[in-house]
Amino acid sequence: MRHLTALPDLSDLSDVTVTLVPDAAQETAGGKDSPVPLVGYLVLAPAGTQPAQLTELLASARAAPAPVPPPVAPVPERGIVVDTDKRSAVVDGAPLSLTYLEFELLAHLVRHPHRVYSREQLVATIWGYGPVGDQRTVDVHIARLRRKLGAPYRERIVTVRRVGYKYVPQAG
Repeated sequence: MRHLTALPDLSDLSDVTVTLVPDAAQETAGGKDSPVPLVGYLVLAPAGTQPAQLTELLASARAAPAPVPPPVAPVPERGIVVDTDKRSAVVDGAPLSLTYLEFELLAHLVRHPHRVYSREQLVATIWGYGPVGDQRTVDVHIARLRRKLGAPYRERIVTVRRVGYKYVPQAG
């Protein structure tokens, strides 16, 4: 909406003239017999304002560029967001600095929420080899991942006692 500021002060409306000013589309479309519908402006102006003054003001308002709204900064998405194509993980809009294995582990768990994976399954899937020796390396990586996720999100990776781990997304 454009504001006309060149009109005289309208604070005293006791003596007002109401004028219908036809739009330029009607005037250029061939007059009242034109198939273009009548469009106009209802203008409240102090008594004594000449129609030519109003027409001139409206023409200048049409020619003036519309005000450009300030750019709206995107609101960062809340929660944990993993983009496997870009190989990025973000928490509340802040990027996480993850090692290769931490990223793979988080991406796998987020991709399959609520599913419980044993340490052996995670080693086979993420590390790419079968059960060899101590499976505590998964525990170490989970602990590092939880630390990097921060207090509000570390509980999203749930320990299932004597089984393994699962990812539980935030409710809502």
